[in-house]
Amino acid sequence: MEISILLMKQIAELFLMILMGYIVVKAGLLKGDDSKVISKIVLYLIIPCVIINAFQVDYTSEKVKELLLVFAASVLLQVVLLAAVWAVGKILHLNEVETASIYYSNSGNLIVPIVTFILGKEWVLYGCVFMSVQLVFIWTHGKNILSREGKMDWRKIVLNVNMISVFAGVVLFFTKIRLPEILNQTLSSVGSMIGPASMIVTGMLIAEMSLKKIFTNGRVYFISFLRLIVVPVISLILLKISGLVSGHPDGKKLLLIVFLAVITPSASTVTQMCQVYGNDSKYASAINVMTTLLSIITMPLMVLLYQTVM
Repeated sequence: MEISILLMKQIAELFLMILMGYIVVKAGLLKGDDSKVISKIVLYLIIPCVIINAFQVDYTSEKVKELLLVFAASVLLQVVLLAAVWAVGKILHLNEVETASIYYSNSGNLIVPIVTFILGKEWVLYGCVFMSVQLVFIWTHGKNILSREGKMDWRKIVLNVNMISVFAGVVLFFTKIRLPEILNQTLSSVGSMIGPASMIVTGMLIAEMSLKKIFTNGRVYFISFLRLIVVPVISLILLKISGLVSGHPDGKKLLLIVFLAVITPSASTVTQMCQVYGNDSKYASAINVMTTLLSIITMPLMVLLYQTVM
C-alpha cells in the first residue's frame, strides 16, 4: 500500500508539471510550437545525461548478475510486447502514433523518481537498464514508424547521441572508469530535468487543443486501456512464467523495477518524436495526458497485482 501511495504522489506531481506547460501557453507567454525546441533538448541532451550518469556505479560481480537479470527481463518484455502490439495494430487498424503510444512506456520520466522514492537511489541503475533497452527500440522501430521512413538508416541510428550514450555508459561501467566528480554532478543535474521538461512540452501542446475533444474522444480512452491495462497484464504473465524471479535473491525487487517501467503512461518521447519528424504530436499529447491522468489509479493497482502474483 505504501508503494501505491508513493506512485500516486509522483504521478500527481507530473500532472502538475503538465499544467504548468498548459498555463504558460494560455497566458500568452509562449506558443505551443515553441515546445519543439524543448523536445530536441530532451531527446538529444537530457536523456543521454541520464543514461551515462546511471552507469557511474561501482563494478562488482554481484551487480553484474543483477544487471543481467534485469537486462534479460527487459529484452523479453520488449520483444514479446512488440510482436503483440504489432498484431493488435493490424487487427484494430491502429495508426503509427497509437501503436507507438501503446508500446512505448514513459519509463524515462517516471522510473528514476519512482525507484528513488520507493527503493532508494542505489536501485535507479536497474531502471536505466530498461530505459537503455527501450531506447534501442525507440531509435530503431519507433523512429522508423513515426518518421514514416521507408527503411532504417543504420548509420544514423548507430551514430545517434542516445545510442552512443548507452554504449558509453556500458563501457564506462565494465571498464570501471569513473568520470570526474564535477562532470558526474553536471550530468546528474541536467538529467534531473527530464521529468519537468517532458511534461511541460506535453502541457504546451495540450494548451492549443480543445480539452473537450480530448476527454470526449472514445479512441483515446481505448488506447489508454491498451497501454495501462492490457500491456501490464501481458507483461506480468510473461515475468511470472519466465521464472526469472528465482534467478537472484532480490529477484522480486529487481523485476518490480522492470514492471514499474512497463506500467507507466505512454512515452512523452513519442510526442517529442512526432514534433521532430512531423507526425501528429497533438494526438500523441492527448494520449500522453489521458494515460498520465488514469495511471494515478492503474499503476498502484498493477503494483498490488504484482505483489499478489509474484
